[in-house]
Amino acid sequence: MRRLLRPLLILLALLFLLEAWLWTHLEPIVAWVVAAIPLERLKARIAAAIGRLSPTATLIVFTVPFVVLFPLKFLEFWFLAHRHWTGAILTLVAAKLLGLGVTAFIFGAARPKLLQMPWFRSFYEWALWLLERAHALVDPLKSRIKIWLRMVSPARAGRSLRLFRRIRRRMQGTRAAV
Repeated sequence: MRRLLRPLLILLALLFLLEAWLWTHLEPIVAWVVAAIPLERLKARIAAAIGRLSPTATLIVFTVPFVVLFPLKFLEFWFLAHRHWTGAILTLVAAKLLGLGVTAFIFGAARPKLLQMPWFRSFYEWALWLLERAHALVDPLKSRIKIWLRMVSPARAGRSLRLFRRIRRRMQGTRAAV
C-alpha cells in the first residue's frame, strides 16, 4: 500500500515545493512593486494599521487577496464558458501569481502578530516541517534527474551514447551466453 502511495506523495511534495518556491520568489517582487507605488503615506498607514491589529484580527487581513482576486475568478469562468482556453489559462496563472505574491507580502507584514497565537505558531512550524519532508522526498529524485540530464546533454552526448552501446553489448552478450 505504501509503495502505491509513493508517486502520489511525490506529486504532492512537488506541488508543495512549487508553492513554497513561488512564495519565496514572489515576495521580493511584490515588495519591489509596492516600493514602486508612489503612495508612501498609504503604505505606511497600511503597515501601521496591521501593526495595531490584534493577532486574531490580523487573520482577517488575509481575506484581502481573495476579495481583490474575486473579479478575476469571474473573468476566468467567462473565458471557460466561452471556450477561450488561452485566456482562461493566462487569467488563472495571473490570478495565482498575484494572489500568492500579495499573500506573501501580507504574511511578511503580519507574521510577528500571527506567531503570537499558539495554534498558528504550531501550524507554521508544522508547515516548515512539511517543507523539510517534501525536500527530503524530492531532492534524491532531483539529483537523479540532474545526473541523467548531464549524461544526455549535447556536450556529453557522444560519450553517453558509447556508454549505452557498451552496456547494451554486455547485456546481449550475457543473454547469448545463457
